[in-house]
Amino acid sequence: MTADSPSAPLTLPIAGPSAVRGAALRLIRLDGRAFAVMIGLNALAAGAGLVGPWLLGRIIDEVRSGGGVAAVDRLALTMLGFALVQLVLARYAGHVGHRFGERTLARIREEFTERALALPAAAVERAGTGDLMTRGTTDVAAVGATLRDAGPEVLIAGVQAVFILGAVFVLDPLLGACGVLGLLGIWFAARWYLRRALSAYLDEGAANSALAEQLAATAAGARTVEALGLQERRIAACREDIEKCRATRTRTLFLRSVLFPAVDISYVVPVAGVLLIGGVLHEHGTVSLGAVVASALYLRQLSQPLDTILQQLEQVQSSSASFARVEGIGPAAPAPSAASPAPADDRIEVAGVRYAYPGGSDVLHGVDLTVRPGERLVIVGPSGAGKTTLGRLLAGMDTPRTGTVTVGRVPVAGLDAEQLRRHVVLVTQEHHVFLGTVRDNLRIASARATDAELRAALVAVGAEWADELPDGLDTDLGHGSHRPDGAQAQQLALARVVLADPHTLILDEATALLDPSTARHTERALAAVLEGRTVVAIAHRLQTAHDADRVAVMEDGRLTELGTHAALVAADGAYAALWHTWHGEGHGSERSPRRQEANSDAAGKDET
Repeated sequence: MTADSPSAPLTLPIAGPSAVRGAALRLIRLDGRAFAVMIGLNALAAGAGLVGPWLLGRIIDEVRSGGGVAAVDRLALTMLGFALVQLVLARYAGHVGHRFGERTLARIREEFTERALALPAAAVERAGTGDLMTRGTTDVAAVGATLRDAGPEVLIAGVQAVFILGAVFVLDPLLGACGVLGLLGIWFAARWYLRRALSAYLDEGAANSALAEQLAATAAGARTVEALGLQERRIAACREDIEKCRATRTRTLFLRSVLFPAVDISYVVPVAGVLLIGGVLHEHGTVSLGAVVASALYLRQLSQPLDTILQQLEQVQSSSASFARVEGIGPAAPAPSAASPAPADDRIEVAGVRYAYPGGSDVLHGVDLTVRPGERLVIVGPSGAGKTTLGRLLAGMDTPRTGTVTVGRVPVAGLDAEQLRRHVVLVTQEHHVFLGTVRDNLRIASARATDAELRAALVAVGAEWADELPDGLDTDLGHGSHRPDGAQAQQLALARVVLADPHTLILDEATALLDPSTARHTERALAAVLEGRTVVAIAHRLQTAHDADRVAVMEDGRLTELGTHAALVAADGAYAALWHTWHGEGHGSERSPRRQEANSDAAGKDET
């Protein structure tokens, strides 16, 4: 985190109920045929399952009326046949449902990856990687489990429940009404649960994200924590987040502890009611004994699908919260919009810019700056002066609170991703080596680059070491393979910049991890490769400023000086003080270029 970066993490957005419903319907439409087949098979399986109790009622009536054994055997064999048909249909319906779930889960994963990569870097930085990682792993897995298991099971159970209640009404409407009234307890209990469950599971997901972020930050900074003796403070912070996770988990457990006992009691009520009222009706001759028994069996059979629905209700609610978190990071398919206007040229203009990180005061105060096409501008100043923040605004990663930042009279932040990459690229001292070969890491910037172009880009940034690897460009990088050190990783990042060939390059301490000699060589090589391109460098090593066309000095979020190196040194202001201090000089005349170079390298080594 830089000195002028935000300190308080923000939370990535969460999709609202209407957005979640819309996303679910969209996913169903994408595989509508399989969904329709699944519904049809479930309906047929449920219909086959209704035949058994009805035939049992027929058998009872047949026996009471003195029917023969042959008739009873025929009805029993028919029951067995329909049971086998139900088994086959249910298994095939489950197979179709699982395939539908896996295909839909694959779409969710692909869309999540696309949306995560499209997120503004600033949003990810401020929210923390823990939240994004939890959404991409735990939440996506929860949605997948529902699509694969809970979803089809609930759907099957729902169809069965509707068919069973319909069968009771067909046998006798009054018995059907008694059964429905007896189930009101389940309806009230489920309604009470659903009103509270979604928010409870969202809180649980947020607590899990916060804990993941805390643990990841502690693990990543373990050496710093140990060096500064911060173990107790970090342990206390982790324990606090663990306690929040425990509290949110306890809340969801409490909701289930109220729901399930109420449901268990409610199962007995409709069966008892139908037997009592059915007995009275049978005494008066308005309904047969077989119909009463069949109705009671139907309502007893109803407990199985209702059990399935209620047992999976927790997972459905949990996955609904997870789906809201997954959908919250951005639209799956952005609505087409008018293309951003193309910049007229590469001139960058900063006018009256003020910027404040969320919840903080301004860190930039009315900055005005023009960067001419093809110019090499270096921004210098003490730590916390606002250099990095200005660089992020120039790269379109943030939007000013007031004022404008434009390239070719078009707002930088308004350019779409493709246009932005063609015009402005920001390279910081933070770097990343992706799993894969050296070639894979370089072709991220230019997918069609030839091996000759890849090697030329490596040579341009002083990364000749790549040819000395066991398999050259085919050498795997990462765990268990060659692991580049910090300097090599930074050179790979700079080589990607050479391949991307942007019109404007912003370097924020991009050579900080290189030793002074290599840094000077890399900077000169980059300058030669990027000849004619606009380069804005944020630097602490003032030798970079000495070679620039112009130097901008930042102090306390303000641009205080702007001019050539010679003019600023002659002005004897803030830049002159920095220059003399960096060289260890008093306010005397400048040394010879050869002596300055020697001092530059020596100062760089001290800095390292």
